[in-house]
Amino acid sequence: MQYRATGRGFVVRHIKFADNYRLYSRSHFVKALEVALLLIVYIAYGYTKGGSSSFILLTISSWIMVISWLFAPYIFNPSGFEWQKTVEDFDDWTNWLFYKGGVGVKGENSWESWWEEEQAHIQTFRGRILETILSLRFLLFQYGIVYKLKITAHNTSLAMYGFSWIVLLVMVLLFKLFTATPRKSTALPIFIRFLQGLLAIGIIAAIACLIGFTDFTIADLFASALAFLATGWCILCLAITWKRVVKTLGLWDSVREISRMYDAGMGAVIFAPIVFFSWFPFVSTFQSRILFNQAFSRGLEISLILAGNKANQES
Repeated sequence: MQYRATGRGFVVRHIKFADNYRLYSRSHFVKALEVALLLIVYIAYGYTKGGSSSFILLTISSWIMVISWLFAPYIFNPSGFEWQKTVEDFDDWTNWLFYKGGVGVKGENSWESWWEEEQAHIQTFRGRILETILSLRFLLFQYGIVYKLKITAHNTSLAMYGFSWIVLLVMVLLFKLFTATPRKSTALPIFIRFLQGLLAIGIIAAIACLIGFTDFTIADLFASALAFLATGWCILCLAITWKRVVKTLGLWDSVREISRMYDAGMGAVIFAPIVFFSWFPFVSTFQSRILFNQAFSRGLEISLILAGNKANQES
């Protein structure tokens, strides 16, 4: 974490989506999504009495906090729901996300440079140990989800937890195969693309057979995705913490690409509601009226005073 100069003036300039994401991602967005993940799990497995009304009363303050942490920078962003600005923000966001970093490239221009800068606070051995301990909380999340799946049939043996790690390893290998980009000079680009297509069909068929012929359900599929998302984030945090070891193993490029995928996913979660509300012109008008209501009132008063003085001078 580092100090971010925000200024103290009256903001009337539109801030780009990528700039807001870069400033608030690690301090607010990640924490908000983590709390949202816990709330989703709580509604699925936590409460048993009281129904939906009980859940709403118990968690409404937490949901308000999640929404404010995720969307406050954009709700209070001038022209934040203007369609043309939204299109420009999307183009700027994708350019920033996929622009290659390097020597002399600032974090404002490249996701890779920004990502490297965000790791600068982990420098001491004590900091690495503390970061490692804090990151392990996501493994507890995965542990709890695995034994709630219907396919486990309430089997609490460690073998089931070990099997979940095997599934996660297979998913990482499949990710590497899907993201493989053969060079144009090689003679096998068509074959690799064909293999990737077969893998995609095979994965869909395997999931369909798993749901159709076992106790595995669609709810289990959704819960497994949440568990693997949390575990993947834990692995990324650990890999970033022990950067030198990961680089020695030659896995740093894979860690960077998976981190880019996570940031792209978080950005999509935040950007999707902005796109939806930008379709309706009255939302942008309503936002501007709320943000600048006092300024409009003062401007109207000043204009009336000036108009009165001008009338007195003419008379």
